[in-house]
Amino acid sequence: MHVVLAVPRGFCAGAIRAIKIVEQALESHGRPVYVLHEIVHNRHVIEDLRNRGTIFIERLAEVPAGAVIIFSAHGVPSAVVKDAKKKGLRIIDATCPLITKIHSQVRKFSRLGYNIIIIGHSGHPEIEGIRGRAEGPVYILSSSAEVADLKVVNPDRLAYVTQTTLSFDDTLQIIKALKNRFPVRGPDLTNICYATQARQRSVQIMSGSIDLLLVIGAHNSSNSNRLREIGEQCGVPAYLIEDAGDLNPQWFSADARVGVTAGASAPEEMVQKVVEKLQTYYPCTVSEMAGVEHQTFIPAQSNQADLGDISRV
Repeated sequence: MHVVLAVPRGFCAGAIRAIKIVEQALESHGRPVYVLHEIVHNRHVIEDLRNRGTIFIERLAEVPAGAVIIFSAHGVPSAVVKDAKKKGLRIIDATCPLITKIHSQVRKFSRLGYNIIIIGHSGHPEIEGIRGRAEGPVYILSSSAEVADLKVVNPDRLAYVTQTTLSFDDTLQIIKALKNRFPVRGPDLTNICYATQARQRSVQIMSGSIDLLLVIGAHNSSNSNRLREIGEQCGVPAYLIEDAGDLNPQWFSADARVGVTAGASAPEEMVQKVVEKLQTYYPCTVSEMAGVEHQTFIPAQSNQADLGDISRV
């Protein structure tokens, strides 16, 4: 069996930054520290941080007054920030800088009188955070088919933003459909994370030379689900697995060509454990696809966590 590892794969800069912020908070403030929602969508990362003194919560009501609260990489609505300040919590913001940029775009468009269209998946924490930065009507679209049925208050004052972890090609079709129907403003595809784009492109490239694709990532991870979908769109059976324990030996054969990639919240350790498990099924050759590791820009002021009482939120 031949195993091909995608390049790039796994942790993105935003995920690394968010995890380091939690680790630094534990070191600086002591345990426990509280994190609103999962810091990143990965069960193994969450369990490791929980064992080190992190408490993950879904509501600010669960946090005692004066405690340290960290906002996850996915961002939070403005109302959550206000409530945390009112409660006297010590806030540390681990929101991905690209998502922070989208929050700024939404505030700017709202203040200019535009209603906001968010292209993304309703209910995802990133979408809820973006929605909560708007000051007027918000509409959420997840497919180009939904554009035809969209009813808006003011069709002449519409602006859109996009979730960072979407399929590049699918999002392009939604934007085209919007522009064909409305005089809409927006950032085109620049809100889709470069790390997400690079991982999607590597799957598209490798799909032409593999029989099966394994995507390592959480089932609630948007970018991991998009990688699986892209594999399937390229005609390759694709499976989203959280770890080596999810592998099914019936998926493989002795001469199979197996592609392996990992979502932006999956550490490289999990990739290696999957490869080790595959090697127990059949003799394997393992190689990396040719590729160029991506560079992700993070503003200089965001490279270090602000571990004071109140970070920039």
